Amino acid sequence: MPIPEDVTGDEIDKDVRQELQSLPKTLAEDVARNLVMVARLIDEDPEGAYGYSKVALRLASRVAAVREAAGFAAYANQKYSEALAEFRAARRMTGGVELWPVMADCERGLGRPEKALDMAGAPEVHKLDKAGQVEMRLVAAGARRDMDQLDAAIVTLQSSELASNSIQPWTARLRYAYADALLAVGREGEAREWFAKAVEADRDGSTDASDRLAEMDGVEFVDALDEDEHEGEGDSADAKATDADAEAPEVPEAKAPEAEADDSADDDLVDDEGDTERDEQRDKN
Repeated sequence: MPIPEDVTGDEIDKDVRQELQSLPKTLAEDVARNLVMVARLIDEDPEGAYGYSKVALRLASRVAAVREAAGFAAYANQKYSEALAEFRAARRMTGGVELWPVMADCERGLGRPEKALDMAGAPEVHKLDKAGQVEMRLVAAGARRDMDQLDAAIVTLQSSELASNSIQPWTARLRYAYADALLAVGREGEAREWFAKAVEADRDGSTDASDRLAEMDGVEFVDALDEDEHEGEGDSADAKATDADAEAPEVPEAKAPEAEADDSADDDLVDDEGDTERDEQRDKN
């Protein structure tokens, strides 16, 4: 797959670059450039990112960072079975637990929410950093909702991180998930409050909390461009109608048949009266 010339491979994280040092220099550069493309495209063009991840995987399948990147590319394309396999391979290579929450979410994607809940209660969760533990909580709440345990999902999200006024990278997503869970059980007032709090924390637009809040408030967004186009169409139609009226020839007003009949009757009456007068004059003579 083609790679832009401005991509050198030096853009990758230093820890990943260190992993690639086990490869020959030229090979390491090729792998690095493909990994950069995966990172660039994974949000906007998941299929493209997946393609580059497969190239990197073919070149260096024994590098944990490559397996991890391949896993995230597959995950972004909802290829959950493949993603889970890659995450497991990366975890075996590193022995770390960082991928535990996303592995659990793959289980959800495969229709196994019970397995995801089992993973949420595993000892590995205690080894996660704060961000990982919040992510695991989000996955567990999602699994509860998959199983129609809506109240349990709400309880799962209630935590010190949710109650904190401190804004962290996970705050917006956590508040959003809580608002959405509240709305699912009909607690609209509380849901609106938490959607508003999610908006306050969503500095990078990671959620559509503002749209959800506007929807609850009954606000409708109108595309100004579409509105202008419709107005233009209306003006054009009016102009055409005016032109048609101007070009149409004048048609003389037709005389009503009844009126013609009446006129004929009057003429007949005049003729009859004239004949009577002539007859009377002849008799006198």
